[in-house]
Order: sequence, then structure tokens, then C-alpha cells
Amino acid sequence: MSRGPPALYTGTMRRPPSSSDDAVPKRRARPVTPEWLFRAAAHYLGRYASSAENLRRVLQRKTARRVAEAEEGEAPGPDECRAMIEATLMRFHELKLLDDDAFAAARLSSLRRGGASLRKIEAKLSEKGVDRETIAKTLEADESTDRTAAFAHARRRRLGPHRLRDRAERRERDIAAMMRAGFGLGDARAAIDAEPGADPEDEG
Repeated sequence: MSRGPPALYTGTMRRPPSSSDDAVPKRRARPVTPEWLFRAAAHYLGRYASSAENLRRVLQRKTARRVAEAEEGEAPGPDECRAMIEATLMRFHELKLLDDDAFAAARLSSLRRGGASLRKIEAKLSEKGVDRETIAKTLEADESTDRTAAFAHARRRRLGPHRLRDRAERRERDIAAMMRAGFGLGDARAAIDAEPGADPEDEG
């Protein structure tokens, strides 16, 4: 049985892409200006509470990305960028929107409610760039106790009296977990050995 001639392809032939087709136009570099830095800082502070040092780090990272996108000679130099960032921080200080004392106090209150020890709070504030003097002043003004925080931490992590089973077998592990969270041995034991619903201040 003979076969007919092969069918002819009638579609449009695609030409191989040229180097010009592959080229992606480079996005125009976005400028680093005081106005942009102010907007960036305002946007960040609208979403997160921040210390001055933490906001400085955020703006430094954002500025570094924009400088990296720019052509050589188009972006401001390191000294100019640094000066613009410091001027931005000063503006927010003047507007009372950047206050390390207020930030540290609010952060301490939030962490205490979550069952954080003073050691944990000190580390967290330091991570956010709060200076030692402000941290010390904030911790000194704290009227809550590690004992109360230890009970809150045990409840939140379901340790000790909040375990549904194997409480006795896991006692030593639970005490060790409390101490890793920054609590002293006495507070750790009190929280783990307490009866469900016990008042932390009644536990000696």
C-alpha cells in the first residue's frame, strides 16, 4: 500500500531568538533621598515598634539595596547615606515617634505577659539595639516578678502542672527547660511543682 506525500506544515515558522530578544531591560535604579528614607521609616514604624538602633539597621539595609541597584556614580556615598539616615532618625525623635525608653517599657510588659524571665527580656532588648543604661533602668522599674513570670511560662509551654500525663517522669526535664528560659532554680521548681491553679506568690 503506497503512502501519499507528507503533509506540509503551514504554520508560522518561529525564528531562533536573538541576543537582543533575550536582553531584559534593566530597571531604573531608585534614588536614595531624605524623602524616601522618611517614608520608609514611617512605613516600618507603622507596622512595628522599634528602638532607634533597630530602625537604623533597617534603613541601612534598605539603603544598601538601593545603592547596589544603582549605576556607578549615581548613588550617594557611604558618608552621605549615613548622614541622611541619622537625620531621619532625628526627625522621628523630634516627632516623639521614636523613644527607646517607651519601647523598652512596652516590650518588657509584653514579654512579661508571655512569661519571659528578666534574663530573657534583657537579651531581647539588647538584640533590638537598646543600650545597657536604658535596659538597666527599664528592668529596675519593673514591678513584676520572675516567680509570676515562671508560672506564666509553665502554663504557656504546658510544663509541670499543665501536663496532661507523665508529669512526675518529666519533672527534671521541665525544670531544666525553665532554667534554659532564664529562670532561677527556685522559681523553676516552684512553677513545676505547683498545683494547678496555684497562686505564684503563695508558693515559697
